[in-house]
Amino acid sequence: QVQLQESGPGLVKPSQTLALTCTVSGGSLTTDYYYWSWVRQPPGKGMEWIGYLRYTGSTTYSSSLESRTSISRDTSKNQFSLQLSSVTPEDTAVYYCAKSFGVPLASVPENGTYVARHEDFDSWGQGIQVTVSS
Repeated sequence: QVQLQESGPGLVKPSQTLALTCTVSGGSLTTDYYYWSWVRQPPGKGMEWIGYLRYTGSTTYSSSLESRTSISRDTSKNQFSLQLSSVTPEDTAVYYCAKSFGVPLASVPENGTYVARHEDFDSWGQGIQVTVSS
């Protein structure tokens, strides 16, 4: 069974870059048709899909966050990472990494928003709280 674990700083200052890592065990980042996503949930709001890394190493991002987002991987460590630049307090959220078999439905926008649901993914990390504040 694939397990995921997020790590990174819990506090980031405005205008800086948020950097998180997801460590994967029980499965490989390069297994065919595995898609590795980042999802976040701001306080009092629903879950939002941020982007994914395909098993091939290519990436796709939410159009609303694309200009500030980068997802990369280190296959030697079986880890993938999220970088979100120029953060503001609106980026405060619980951040999750998640896995799907095939393209997650969350990556299809609904009225311009990327709604992530638990059933869109078959494995989730426990989540990490990131607060943007000076």
